[in-house]
Parts: sequence; structure tokens; C-alpha cells
Amino acid sequence: MKHLARILKELEECNTEQDSSGITLSLKPDNLTRLVGSIAGPLGTPYEGGSFQIHIALPGAYPYEPPRMKFITKIWHPNISSQSGAMCLDILKDQWSRAVRLKTALLSVQALLSAPELRDPQDALYICKYQTFIDTARSWTENFARVSSLGVEEKTGTDETACRNGF
Repeated sequence: MKHLARILKELEECNTEQDSSGITLSLKPDNLTRLVGSIAGPLGTPYEGGSFQIHIALPGAYPYEPPRMKFITKIWHPNISSQSGAMCLDILKDQWSRAVRLKTALLSVQALLSAPELRDPQDALYICKYQTFIDTARSWTENFARVSSLGVEEKTGTDETACRNGF
């Protein structure tokens, strides 16, 4: 991969600041274009206390093309598919710039958890029945994203085949 030095630098940069950002990044051992990001649920949201894993696939033209990201951890959010983990986030589409780092993209995903984009919801429940949405999001965080003695990985509902195949 042409940009391996950049990817390794981004990994180091992200993981040295994980205490302050709540974000980690790791390479899958068998493929340098597949990574796993982890973000902490933002304080004051129904995701607080959760740890959410995200599959990241880097295209051959990275950083000139955006990475493909999807949640491995099941999550209830108006801009994230509860079935596939796919998310609607402009920075991962038409607003991508090669200056954007993986950490910045993960911070944007974390910010999306705090402030859903209501013009592009995948689920209208957020708008129609807000308290039901909040209760469901908290319940899913508790069931799928809480760090416990079992470990987050055992509670995520991961589709390993999809991760291996890049979705």
C-alpha cells in the first residue's frame, strides 16, 4: 500500500491520545487496509458508558478517497442502520478531504452520536417519539456496548464475514 507510512503514523497518533479522546484504532493483523476503531459513547447521551467498535476499510486510493466505515457494535441511532451498521455522515462521502485523518473521522462519528443529523434520519422515531428513541438507545447501549467482565467484543453482535470482506 502506497500510503502505509501515513496509516502507521495515524495509528500511533490516535492511540497516544486515547485517554483524552476516548478513541482507539488498531490494524487487523491479516490486512493493512482493514482497521477497527473504537469510540467511547459521549457524556450526556444515551450512549454514555458504551464502547462502540467500527470497522474501517481503506480504499486503494486512501487518503484521496474516504475510508468506508460501519458500526460493528449494534447501535440505535437515527443516522446509523440498526441492521447493517452503515452510517450517514458527510465527511465519509462528499465532504471528504485527503487532509482528514482517521482520528478526525472517528471524532466526527462520535460527534454524530451527540448531535444526530435530523435532515437525514434512517429512523423517524427520533422525531416522532423522542423518549422512546432515548429509552431504546440506552437499552441497546447497555445490552451491546457496555464494557463488562465479558468484554465488549463478546457483546457486539459482530458480523465477522462482513468485516473480513470489507462489508
